[in-house]
Amino acid sequence: MSTSTTAPILPAPLATPTSTPPLVHDSGADTAPGVIVIDSCTTLGATLVVRLTGEIDHYSAAPLRALLASAADDGCTGLVLDTSRVTFCDAGFLAVLDWWPRHGRRLRLVNRSPAVRRLLDIVATAGRPPARAGSPTAAVAS
Repeated sequence: MSTSTTAPILPAPLATPTSTPPLVHDSGADTAPGVIVIDSCTTLGATLVVRLTGEIDHYSAAPLRALLASAADDGCTGLVLDTSRVTFCDAGFLAVLDWWPRHGRRLRLVNRSPAVRRLLDIVATAGRPPARAGSPTAAVAS
């Protein structure tokens, strides 16, 4: 006796159970480190002029740190950073900014993006002494 059967397209172990919803790629925040791009880099005498694009965090700041260390070794004493295209920055960027002025080097930030302004405002606010009760600034802060 012969019977005709239709085999499933996928073997049973590879088939997904119907109770589990399909996985959908979420294009939101991810865990990959940010990407900073050194869009342009020139020197004017002993001043390095760098235009940054992208995100600057602890991980993505490494190439920028390496570039600045090399420039310092080559005798650059000034740094102009154009941050108009920086979309995100955190303490990793602050560490770079803190490192450069050591040993008398000069730093200037130009065309600050909203992300850079926000970070610098947070740092400036955190460094202010707390307002005293009854002082004019205490009334504004409330």
